[in-house]
Amino acid sequence: MTHAVVLGASMGGLLAARALVGSYDRITVVDRDPLTGDGEHRRGVPQGRHFHTILLRGKQALDEMFPGLTADLVAAGAVPVGFTLDARFVLAGHTLARTDTGASDVQTTRPMLEGAVRARVAELPGVRLVPGRDVVGPVVEGDRVTGARVSRDGAEEVLPADLVIDAMGRSGRARSWLASLGLPTPAEDRIDVNMVYASRLVRPAAPFPDRLTLVGPVPGRTTGFAFAAQEHGRWMVTQVGMAGDHPPTDEAGFLAFLKRSAPPDVQDAVAAAEPLTAIRTHRFPASLRRRYERLRRFPRGLLVFGDALCSFNPIYGQGMTVAALEAEALRKCLRDGPDDLAPRFFRAAARIIDPVWRLNALGDLALPEIPGHRSWSTRALNRYVARLQRVATHDPAAATAFIRTIGLLQPPTSILRPDVLARVVLGGPRRP
Repeated sequence: MTHAVVLGASMGGLLAARALVGSYDRITVVDRDPLTGDGEHRRGVPQGRHFHTILLRGKQALDEMFPGLTADLVAAGAVPVGFTLDARFVLAGHTLARTDTGASDVQTTRPMLEGAVRARVAELPGVRLVPGRDVVGPVVEGDRVTGARVSRDGAEEVLPADLVIDAMGRSGRARSWLASLGLPTPAEDRIDVNMVYASRLVRPAAPFPDRLTLVGPVPGRTTGFAFAAQEHGRWMVTQVGMAGDHPPTDEAGFLAFLKRSAPPDVQDAVAAAEPLTAIRTHRFPASLRRRYERLRRFPRGLLVFGDALCSFNPIYGQGMTVAALEAEALRKCLRDGPDDLAPRFFRAAARIIDPVWRLNALGDLALPEIPGHRSWSTRALNRYVARLQRVATHDPAAATAFIRTIGLLQPPTSILRPDVLARVVLGGPRRP
């Protein structure tokens, strides 16, 4: 019987396990945390106390992998959001026009979303979740990984495997394993953003009209926030500060920091709301991409997945969606056979990551406070996007094109389509 071991049971690991079903008889998913169904935060997901979103394309992918998932989430209390009818987006200082973009999403806390996906994965044939295990390292025979060594309370065991997947997030260890084996390690691309999140859950004193209000950073103010409805009448307040301008965690400082970016109605709602949790922070130093697709030598029987491949600036909410798309790509690679699986998957993943990384970099480098090389094309595109966002304040078609692009429903090049380009150049809808 064939056996695959997935190291890491966060969203990336769970989606990787889903991709393996049907190609391996047994799938073991290992994590150091307890994997309970109580909706509690996990030590291995330190970012889990902050606002999370699955982009529009990611929601489609999840419903394809787990039919009825989002409907079940809504039935359990998750909040459906129509873009931009129920959501206020203020990007580069411009409030996007309210319109029916034909796209919708659901908002939940990270524990609710991950718990629902984990419950679905646990029911899949051949899947076994193994909590409370620390990963020690791979078992290597010749040029092939043949298993993984894990430990519990100091007692080590070997899990023999035909395939081992490093889905341990940004701190994934495959790179160090390659170095210890004397093999080449992947080059890294990096964008230093020096960012800190500060978040808490609240219960508003009165109904708030928008289910999501999101304000992004602008040149000269590298701060922003999200005010988002969550399950059971709770709301998430997440503030972000980039380039070293970080939100404080004391009560007065938290509200004062919010005033720098939030419109008055959000300020008033947060100030009057009942705090449900303490203010928690999470530090994110840099976006990081590891170029495994460029390696000419890589052990058979090993893959790298999710944030271990590319850790995106979380302000754009791209990570879980990209992991879902990588799971789709892995399923296709497995259907095409086991030969050269790693290089084929890494190339497929790179095709998914490339446009998203460029979108990510474009947003970061639009802020002069973020260090990095800005090519002529980057500067030109940022000027174009800034004008598109201005036009999108009063042009529903431009707003729809932008929302569907950042939601990964269509490629970034779609904002350069002739019909969109004409609206941007002319400043709005074309008239006879």
